[in-house]
Amino acid sequence: MGEIELGQGTGPLRGVRVVEIAGIGPGPHACMLLADLGADVVRVERPGGSLMTGGATDLLNRGRPSVALDLKHPEAAGVVLDLVADADLLVEGLRPGTTERLGIGPEECLARNPRLVYGRMTGWGQDGPLARAAGHDVNYVALTGALFGLGQDPRRPHFPANLVGDFGGGSTYLVVGLLAALWEARASGEGQVVDAAIVDGTAHLNAMTSGFVAAGHHREERAVNLLEGGAPFYDLYETSDGRHVSVGALEPQFWAELVRLLELTDVPDRDDPATWPALRELLADTFARRTLAEWTALFDGTDACVAPVLTMSEAPQHPHVAARGTFVDHGGLTQPAPAPRFSRTPASLTRPPAPVAGADTRAALTAWGVTDVAGLLERGVAVQPD
Repeated sequence: MGEIELGQGTGPLRGVRVVEIAGIGPGPHACMLLADLGADVVRVERPGGSLMTGGATDLLNRGRPSVALDLKHPEAAGVVLDLVADADLLVEGLRPGTTERLGIGPEECLARNPRLVYGRMTGWGQDGPLARAAGHDVNYVALTGALFGLGQDPRRPHFPANLVGDFGGGSTYLVVGLLAALWEARASGEGQVVDAAIVDGTAHLNAMTSGFVAAGHHREERAVNLLEGGAPFYDLYETSDGRHVSVGALEPQFWAELVRLLELTDVPDRDDPATWPALRELLADTFARRTLAEWTALFDGTDACVAPVLTMSEAPQHPHVAARGTFVDHGGLTQPAPAPRFSRTPASLTRPPAPVAGADTRAALTAWGVTDVAGLLERGVAVQPD
């Protein structure tokens, strides 16, 4: 895919170098974010790629070249350590102990580069009884107590895809940890290991609910609490065309605006939970009288806190989302723009996802200063697909 030149990012992390030992889910998402913000990230993958990741439409892999290394080859660890020598961060999402067995664990990497921040992304964490057990987002979120109250069906919880665990409690906290440790390393001259566990991040993400429990304001049931479907003024309602609107009129002034725009009369006292069933029925009957488009037009720009529930393909066309450029067309793909935004060093998208693992092996290793790239390819340490 042509020559690679480092330091071309426009965001605030321009000049930061990151070695990514490829995994799935939160690790790639974290490295996508770092690349979006200007860091030079090199993604080290196994030849042939891995299950559940890869390809030209895998947006989690955007913004960085792909290098294929056979990490079980005796020479592979040396190549990774060569990359680490000039890196600021390393990110890995393998089971605890795996990188140590491969010769690229924290001890070896920090010996090569004492200023390195070594980021580890797992579900259960690096220690504890479950540390070496398999798991996925739904398991981690379940164990933290966060999953129990999710959903409006009293009979069973509902999980919001893998947003809460993998990306909320996982990659987000990994990036926070990496950047905090990088800041400290630049002051102290010493790197360290960041142990980012989805169970830890999800529990921290759910701190507000922990506070509600401590104060005795949270019932451990579904569809009974204020923000979980218990309150009729914070819920979803079906429209006449089978779509849904979201209602979040929590504060009295927003509730008053909602009542005014809906032209409701004889409205039950919303501050009395005993009236909530009747109030929910009133709202459901009212919203069922018009289409989603009609309600969207009525509430657009008001303080009633009502918004349409859009599909992924509809979201980029919404006037507000379009005006902000929240989604962009890049490399033939509609995709989320970098976030957050910066006034002086705006982030920008660069490389599209590599079509195959190792698509950039030769160019990326050369750009990172690795010597004897041709020999590494000949000996099968590195792989460059045809």
